[in-house]
Amino acid sequence: MQDRVLTLLEPRDFDLGPKPAGDGPYKHWKLTRDVDNVAWAVVDKAGASANTLDDAVLVELDQILDRLEADRPAGLVIRSAKASGFIAGADVSQFRGATDVSEVEQRMARAHAITDRLEAVTFPTVAVIHGYALGGGLEVALACHSRIAVEGAKFGFPEVQLGLHPGLGGTARFTRLIDPLQAMQFMLTGKSIPARKAKALGLIDVIVPERHVRAAVRAAVKGELKHDQPSILDRLKDSGPARRIAARRMREEAAKQAPGEHYPAPGALIDLWERHGGDFEAMKAAEIGSFARLMVSQTAQNLIRVFFLREKLKGLAGGKSAIKRVHVIGAGAMGGDIAAWCAWSGLTVTLTDVKAEPIGGAIKRAAALYGKIGRDDRLKVRDALDRLIPDLKGQGARLADLVIEAAPEKVDLKKSLYAKLETVMKPGAILATNTSSIPLETLREGLQRPERLVGLHFFNPVSRMQLVEVVRHDGLDAEVETAARAFTGAIDRLPAPAKSAPGFIVNRALTPYLAEALVMLDEGVSKETIDKAAEDFGMPMGPIELADQVGLDICLAVADMLKRELGWAIPDTPQWLRDKVEQKKLGKKTGEGLYVWKEGEPVKAHDAPKPDPDMADRLILPLVNTAAALLGEGVSEDPDVVDAAMIFGAGFAPFRGGPLHYARRRGVSEVKARLEELAGKYGERFKPAAGWSKLEG
Repeated sequence: MQDRVLTLLEPRDFDLGPKPAGDGPYKHWKLTRDVDNVAWAVVDKAGASANTLDDAVLVELDQILDRLEADRPAGLVIRSAKASGFIAGADVSQFRGATDVSEVEQRMARAHAITDRLEAVTFPTVAVIHGYALGGGLEVALACHSRIAVEGAKFGFPEVQLGLHPGLGGTARFTRLIDPLQAMQFMLTGKSIPARKAKALGLIDVIVPERHVRAAVRAAVKGELKHDQPSILDRLKDSGPARRIAARRMREEAAKQAPGEHYPAPGALIDLWERHGGDFEAMKAAEIGSFARLMVSQTAQNLIRVFFLREKLKGLAGGKSAIKRVHVIGAGAMGGDIAAWCAWSGLTVTLTDVKAEPIGGAIKRAAALYGKIGRDDRLKVRDALDRLIPDLKGQGARLADLVIEAAPEKVDLKKSLYAKLETVMKPGAILATNTSSIPLETLREGLQRPERLVGLHFFNPVSRMQLVEVVRHDGLDAEVETAARAFTGAIDRLPAPAKSAPGFIVNRALTPYLAEALVMLDEGVSKETIDKAAEDFGMPMGPIELADQVGLDICLAVADMLKRELGWAIPDTPQWLRDKVEQKKLGKKTGEGLYVWKEGEPVKAHDAPKPDPDMADRLILPLVNTAAALLGEGVSEDPDVVDAAMIFGAGFAPFRGGPLHYARRRGVSEVKARLEELAGKYGERFKPAAGWSKLEG
């Protein structure tokens, strides 16, 4: 009896309909029928951890429809056998390098024909969705007559993040199904839609626990599920005059988030809806050409590249992490936020500092963060706060699998901490430093176990910046580096391996960019003009604003260290910057730096002169040149890792695909010639680095 009760309490497997008798004729699908003559088409893409749509998956769906039309079932259920979710969207790898608009149009027209056919069948069709239904996956679900969400499911159209808009009929089906203004908002932002919100919108028909899937399917097939119909007001919003008014506002909002010249997808989607909204067939037909033109654009191709850069770094995380307990030393902005993020990721974390006040402040920030990112899951918020343990006496170091030092950038201070830690850390524990620039060869001096010291350099704000530089020195135990990468992946961060060298990858490349901005300030150029030059290039913020965000004290320390260690030709730090640091005018964190900050935003003049043509190259090419130098010196041997680090750690304009990719697109010889020209005009700091030879040929 007890065994039976325990069995009933175990999580149920997915209800995938009857078990197939054998492998069947399909590689990516299983097709069965239940006792009610309902067909179950279960997608399980071969050799993949998640379902994505490609030509092979869609062709097999077409073949399934052939078979079902020849022997009509009572209904059709489409769901996924993957634990991760329904369908994660299109397999964008099939479009990498696309240059021919007509070829993309033909492929999309073939795909449209299949989803149109799914929508047109005369028997009821039901999409059962667990996990996620994104992009093309959601478009398949929209072509079904009913949609059942398993509790916890999420939906969305993230195509805008790849420089695209939905291309499998989704623009027409989504704006027809729900309030078109809300549909456009979700497509323009790429935001995910939790199940309850999706139900309220009318995107799905019902939310059920897994154990009730079969009953919900029966109700859907019998036509017993209530479908929320668009209201008269929703339809009025799709009228021509209403679309023109709304489209104007949408363009204004889109321009604030992403300039149209760099990110054309939002404008293309707005144009599509303004011209064809309310005419279902016309909008579907126009969607194909609009999608194809976006797909062959440099923006989309570079953003697809960024997608695969992310996947590459995820792969570098390797296998499962064995780290369960983390001890963080330093409860300042970085240390406190590292501790908070580790606790949110399921680890037990102890947080220490020399005083109680910073620890209290870190716990308060963590509670605010958890309340924001976990508002739909109060239990997770509670559990994360329980795992984040104040530890004024530092006792947690004795039990920790990983100790992360996030103390101020002072070598002697860090070494004194290490000396005490090594006497209490358990033998297999890892010691990591969050130093932003100090070479590990310096920090390992005097350690009893230097082979267990690794760099884990996080970026601010920790909860939003995805990159962690995993820094190795020549004496590092390979198993420690492997464990550090796995830990990074376990907390949902992207590891960028780097050899220990002053500034590592990101700060090394950012410093000449920031330094040149200070030179321009000394030349009398307004800070707003300097920032505008970088923003016009595509940077998310200019170097002056970035310096304030990072903190002028940190910028000064890094610049001084790099100039000292590398003998760089960058100009000396101006005295006025040292004075600001001395006066504690450090930027955003103190309310004043290079800008005055109010309510978290810099106060900028709106009448600053426009940038001159030289400014963007003066700012960006030193960064690009340093990225090449990193290759030449072996700080990283992979141009993709350098590009990924600068995108995910420094926000380098994603639509350009990374600084080294940008240089290759522009032409290495042209970039080097331009650097020589700038060197003649402004100084030796612009001389091309030796590392360019790694990118030539």
